[in-house]
Amino acid sequence: MSLIVHKYGGTSMGSTERISNVAKRVAKWARAGHQMVVVPSAMSGETNRLLALAKELAPSKLTDAYNRELDMLAATGEQASSALLAIALQAQGLESVSYAGWQVPIRTNSAYTKARIESIDDKKVRADLEAGRVVIVTGFQGLDESGNITTLGRGGSDTSAVAVAAAMKADECLIYTDVDGVYTTDPRVVPDARRLHTVSFEEMLEMASMGSKVLQIRSVEFAGKYKVKLRVLSSFTPWDIAINEEAKSGTLITFEEDENMEQAIVSGIAFTRDETKISVLGVPDKPGIAYQILGAVADANIEVDMIIQNISKDGKTDFSFTVNHGDYARAMDLLKTVVVPKLGAQEVVGDTKICKVSIVGIGMRSHVGVASTMFRVLAEEGINIQMISTSEIKTSVVIDEKYMELAVKALHKAFGLDQAPA
Repeated sequence: MSLIVHKYGGTSMGSTERISNVAKRVAKWARAGHQMVVVPSAMSGETNRLLALAKELAPSKLTDAYNRELDMLAATGEQASSALLAIALQAQGLESVSYAGWQVPIRTNSAYTKARIESIDDKKVRADLEAGRVVIVTGFQGLDESGNITTLGRGGSDTSAVAVAAAMKADECLIYTDVDGVYTTDPRVVPDARRLHTVSFEEMLEMASMGSKVLQIRSVEFAGKYKVKLRVLSSFTPWDIAINEEAKSGTLITFEEDENMEQAIVSGIAFTRDETKISVLGVPDKPGIAYQILGAVADANIEVDMIIQNISKDGKTDFSFTVNHGDYARAMDLLKTVVVPKLGAQEVVGDTKICKVSIVGIGMRSHVGVASTMFRVLAEEGINIQMISTSEIKTSVVIDEKYMELAVKALHKAFGLDQAPA
C-alpha cells in the first residue's frame, strides 16, 4: 500500500463542480488501495477577496502591524475548501476528515504572512490513515510557538504539500494544477513551448526562483532536501483516467541526471515581471558597506535577489539590487529614511519597469559559450542588459520590461527549445 499526497491549486478547487471532480479523482486513488493525504488551496480568488475586505477597513495602508490578523483572515480560505472537499468525499462514500494546519499541527516560525515550516507532527494523520480515512490538510498555513495562526506566503500550499509528504515519507507527491506539466517556457508567451517529461530538481529550483509559476520555490527546496518524489500534472484531465496512465503524465521532477532525461544544453527560459531595481548612489566605498545596506533590508524580512556594486570612483560607489514588487515601497522607504542618512549616500533611485529573464539547464555545466550566445541574441534584438547573474546551470539578466516577450521568444528559438529532443 502506497502513501500518496495530492495537492490541488485554487483553480482546481474553483467551484463546487470542480471540488466534486477532485473528490472523484481522490476517491479513485483511495479505492485502488492507496493511503491518501490531500492538501487543497483556497478556492480561486478567495484569498484576494478576503484581503480586499481588509483593505476596505484599513484603506490607508496595511502595514506589518496588521499581519497577525491578515494571517487569521487568509487562513480561512483553505479551511473552507478543505471542509468542502471532505464533504464531497463523504458524499462519494469514503470516510474523510479535514484538519486546519494548527490541528495537525504544522509548526512554523512567527514571520506572519511569510512563515517557514519548522516541524510537522504526523501522529494524528497517520492514525486516521490506518483507520482507512482520507485525510485533508489545509495548505498555506501553520501554528507558531505562541499558538498564533501563520501563513506561508503566496504559493504556500505547494510547500505545505511537499512538507507533509516529507514528514510522512510519502511514496509520491502529485501537484495538480491548471497546466499539464513544466514547459520550456510559458506557452502564453511562446506558443511553441514544449512540455518537459522530466526535469532535474536543480533545474526546477532555478526555474522556480527565476520566475516560473508552476511550483513555488520553497516547495522545490523542500522536495530536494528531503528527496520527495514530485510530479506536476493537470487536474483538468478526466477524473476517471486510468491510474497507471495518470501516474506517468505531466512532468516528473527527478533527483538524478540519467540517460532518460532530456539532455538539452538549455532546458527552459524563465522570466518574471515581479522584480524591481533599487540603486543606492554615492555610497562611501569602504569595508562593510554591503552589509550595512543589505543587513537592514534583511532585518525587515525583505528578500534580495540580484546584486551589483560598481567600480569605486573618488571613494564612492553605486550599489544596486532587486527585490520583489510587493516589497519595493517598504524597501525604498527604509533606505531613504534610515539607511541612506546613516551612510551619507547621495540618493536612492528605483525602477519598477524591469523584468528578469533566465536561461536554465544542467547541460550548461559541460558546454562553453552559452552565456555569450544569450548576450549575442539580446544584442541582435537591440535589448540592453542592466544586470547579470550566473550560476552553474543558469544565467539571468535584468532588462526593460517592454522587451520581455521579445527576449523570451528570441532565446527560446535560439536554443532550439521549440524542437523536440533528438
